[in-house]
Order: sequence, then structure tokens, then C-alpha cells
Amino acid sequence: MTTNDAPQDLRSRTSEFALRIVRLYSSLPKSTEAQVLGKQVLRSGTSIGAHYREGHRAKSDADIVNKFGSALQELDETDYWLDLLVRAGIVPAAKVAPLIKETNELLAIFTTIVTKIKKRMNKK
Repeated sequence: MTTNDAPQDLRSRTSEFALRIVRLYSSLPKSTEAQVLGKQVLRSGTSIGAHYREGHRAKSDADIVNKFGSALQELDETDYWLDLLVRAGIVPAAKVAPLIKETNELLAIFTTIVTKIKKRMNKK
């Protein structure tokens, strides 16, 4: 988040990610298994942007780390549910590959931000 574009870009990316998750959920079969797993990925995948926004408005570095840490947990959980949807044969791997790629990119971004803030906190 060193440039002025980074916060807006991350805000847009997390919002677009949530919309992609919603569209995935809407396209799932109506079987019980698909709906149960789908609701899990819907919950975790759509909460990332909310955690980002909360962290972006945080009052302290510790609060930012807490909120972005929650985003990291939700990203990891989303990755798990997406993988399970594929491994259960509910969704073809090719269909969710772009979402998994974005999940991993967002994980890397949030990890970098949290690591930098923690280093800054340790220097104080």
C-alpha cells in the first residue's frame, strides 16, 4: 500500500472477488452437497472485502493487523472450500482455476501488508 492506487485497487479486487464468488454459488448444482459447500465458500469469499474495509479504516497498526489477519483466515478458508468443490467433483477445476489464482494472489498481498506492519510495530 505504498502508492495511492493500492488501496483503491485492493478495494476493487476484493469487491470483484466477492461478486465472482456469488456468481459461482449461483451456478452450483442444487444438490445438498453442492449447496452446503457453496454456502461455506459464499460466506468466506464475500467477507474478505468487508475485512479489508474494516482494516483500511482501522485506528491503529494492531487493529489493521487484526482485521487483515481475519481477511487472511477467510482467504485460506475460501481456498479450502474451492478445492473441496473440485475434489468432490461438483465443479470442474478449470471453472474455479481463476478464482483460486486470485485467492492465492490476495493471500500474498495481505500477507505482505501484515508482515510489513508487524515489522513497523516491532521497530517502535
